[in-house]
Amino acid sequence: MKKLFLVLLATFALSAVWAQTEQSAKKTRREARTERINAMAKLEEEGVIGYKKHTVFGGKLSSDGYGAFIEIGKAMSVRKALLFQLDISERKHIKEEKEQVYLNTSPLIYGKINFFYPVKLGVQYQYLLGNKGNRNGVSVTANLGGGLSLGLLRPYMIDVDKQGERTFVKYESADSTYFLDRSTHIAGPGFGKGWGSMKFTPGLYVKPAVRFDYGKYNEMVSALEVGLTAEYFTKNIPQMIYIEQKKFFFSAYVAVLFGRRK
Repeated sequence: MKKLFLVLLATFALSAVWAQTEQSAKKTRREARTERINAMAKLEEEGVIGYKKHTVFGGKLSSDGYGAFIEIGKAMSVRKALLFQLDISERKHIKEEKEQVYLNTSPLIYGKINFFYPVKLGVQYQYLLGNKGNRNGVSVTANLGGGLSLGLLRPYMIDVDKQGERTFVKYESADSTYFLDRSTHIAGPGFGKGWGSMKFTPGLYVKPAVRFDYGKYNEMVSALEVGLTAEYFTKNIPQMIYIEQKKFFFSAYVAVLFGRRK
C-alpha cells in the first residue's frame, strides 16, 4: 500500500511539473510572438516593409450574383502593393424568377437561356490610405485595377415531357419549341447539365475598391472590401429571352477576405 501511495505521489508530481513546464513554454511562445508583432509594427512606422507578400481567399456578394476569389499580393513599399487576382462568379439577371412545377423536382427559371460565369484574371494597384493606430485598429486601403474577363456561358436546359418521353432541351436546339412551351415543363436543369456545351466570350474589366483590414498586426489577414466592377465583352451575352442582350455589365459588391502574410 505504501509503494502504491509513493507511485501515485510521484505520478502526481510529474504531472504537475509537466503542466507547469507546458504552461511556461506557451507563455514563452506567446511573449515571443508579441515581441515579433511589436517589432513589425515599429518597422512599418519607420517605413520598412514588415510583410513582403500575402495570400488571401475571399467570398463576395454582388448586386447581380455572388462569387469567390484568390489573391496574391506583393509589397512595393509600406504604402504600395500589387495584387494579382483570380475571380470566379455567377452573374444573374434581374428578371430571373424561380418556379416549382412539380414537388420534389428542381425549380426552373422560365426564359433563362444561359448560366453566366465571368472568370476574371487581373492586377490591382493598392495604396494605403490610413494605417492602424495600434494593433487592434483598422487599416484602410484603396485598390484600383483590372484585367481580362472570360464569360463562360452554360446553356440552361429544361426537363420536358416530349410526347410522353422525358428529355432535356435548351434554347438553341432542334426541339427548342419545348423550351418555350410551359405545358411540357417538368423541372429545371440542376447542377450537372450543360457543361459539355459551354461557350466562351472574352472581355475586359475594371474594378475600384476600398478595403478595411481589421486584423491585428500579425501574419493573419481579416478584411472587409466594398467596390464596383465594370465589364465589357466582345459579344452580347444572352441571358434571358425577350430581354435585350448587352455587352456591358456594372455591379457593386461586398467581400470578406481571410489569409496570411509573410
